[in-house]
Amino acid sequence: MKLRSFTTQQLTRPDFLHATCSPKPARYLSLCSRFSGSYTATERARRCYASVSARDLQFGQPVYETHPHLLRSGEITPGITAQEYHERRSRLAASLPDNAIAIIAASDIKYRSGAVFYEFHQDSNFLYLTGFNEPEATAVIQKAGPDGDYIFHLFVRPKDVKAEQWDGARSGEQAALDVFNADESGDSAKLSELLSPLIAQASEIYADVPASRSSFSRFFSGKHPEHEGFRKLTQNNKVKPLRGLLNDLRIYKSEAEVANMRLAGKTSGRAYTNAMRRSFTKEKDLGAFLDYEFRIGGCEASAYVPVIAGGKNALSIHYVRNDNLLKDGEVVLVDAGGEYGGYITDITRTWPVSGKFSEAQKDLYETILRVQRTSVSLCRESSNMSLDKIHQVTEQGLQNGLKQLGFDMSGDAMDVLFPHHVGHYIGLDVHDCPGYPRTGVLKTGQCVTVEPGIYVPDDERWPKHFRGLGIRIEDSICVQNDSPLVLTTEAVKEVVDIEALRD
Repeated sequence: MKLRSFTTQQLTRPDFLHATCSPKPARYLSLCSRFSGSYTATERARRCYASVSARDLQFGQPVYETHPHLLRSGEITPGITAQEYHERRSRLAASLPDNAIAIIAASDIKYRSGAVFYEFHQDSNFLYLTGFNEPEATAVIQKAGPDGDYIFHLFVRPKDVKAEQWDGARSGEQAALDVFNADESGDSAKLSELLSPLIAQASEIYADVPASRSSFSRFFSGKHPEHEGFRKLTQNNKVKPLRGLLNDLRIYKSEAEVANMRLAGKTSGRAYTNAMRRSFTKEKDLGAFLDYEFRIGGCEASAYVPVIAGGKNALSIHYVRNDNLLKDGEVVLVDAGGEYGGYITDITRTWPVSGKFSEAQKDLYETILRVQRTSVSLCRESSNMSLDKIHQVTEQGLQNGLKQLGFDMSGDAMDVLFPHHVGHYIGLDVHDCPGYPRTGVLKTGQCVTVEPGIYVPDDERWPKHFRGLGIRIEDSICVQNDSPLVLTTEAVKEVVDIEALRD
């Protein structure tokens, strides 16, 4: 087990990595220690250093030595340092009973058809604890004492020259130790052998079993064809769900996490404003422009499949076909956002295709905008309000505003016109911390969306000039004590500002 002290380690050759000639197999040692810490005798055997050029080493994801344009010294993933990943694991360990273990599986590769795969997306809980962004890996956090002390096991795919020729570099077991700071590593193909003693020694086991068709996930589902599966290994132990413990950690964002989300929000917001300046005739062209702007502005990708809904298409909350024409006289509702360092932003804006609102469009838009401003202002700890309570305030505000516009709000009118919740938690996932209740009072460090919307069906129940109109306005917010931090403020939303963009 590593003794986690954090004094700066001095290495003599800043342009080189170093390989050990200790009795253990050679490990990669980052020239700027991921923990910026000293290695004691209990952490590693005595090393004799031989210089190895960083250019000669390849990893399955960017590291500072190979991608200094993406990462700063000490970071494992953009914006998030090894120190922070350690602190996350330590907090999880502190929440476990004595001698318990938490087992977290990475995502595996998902296939579109045959050998054609989708872009890999790491399991959010696994990424949160490890920073390791490759498939078919398993992390075990083994509580080793009080005060959050733990042993970190990281089982990964080994280096394989032939496989890497086809699929790109793998980090391998050595990098699991020296780049990702695992205490123990091993070949993920030998999970049964590696997990068996850890499970046998554990007082309790916490895990969430993934559901997938790959052999890696079949191991955890108990359907592995060749080896003892996870369920057989744990048949004498009651496996407890891990998600709740991780939700309690992930729901509060660190300064570094908020900074990542702010960067994603700033870049995405500017992309929206740039899009409003232009005239588009097709939904797909507008979507392509936004994706390009997200990426060229610094985001890694779009955070989710966007909604680009012109005219009546906006009446479908999750309209993602994005294959229709955009027509003057209509509005376009866009729900999209970029992702940076794994952290997402979630924005919705609605604006006129022609650049100018009609009177009816403006009236409904400003009614929703007034309510949205009020709801955003409540996203602070001092308001002592939950997301559910803010939803009630939003619903009442919309109901009053719609009455003033001539809507008959009797019966199920609000359920028809405003069918979704006003907000959800955000972070590594668009709907972050699934299962975390919206009934709790918002606390500093939590990040949420506020997204009131009205969707008027094309039927005689509603005022004629509003029929077929769908408008939603959404921002991403970080809760602070006395005021909300709006992460997406660069996306303009005032009528005067939207219309001025094409003057």
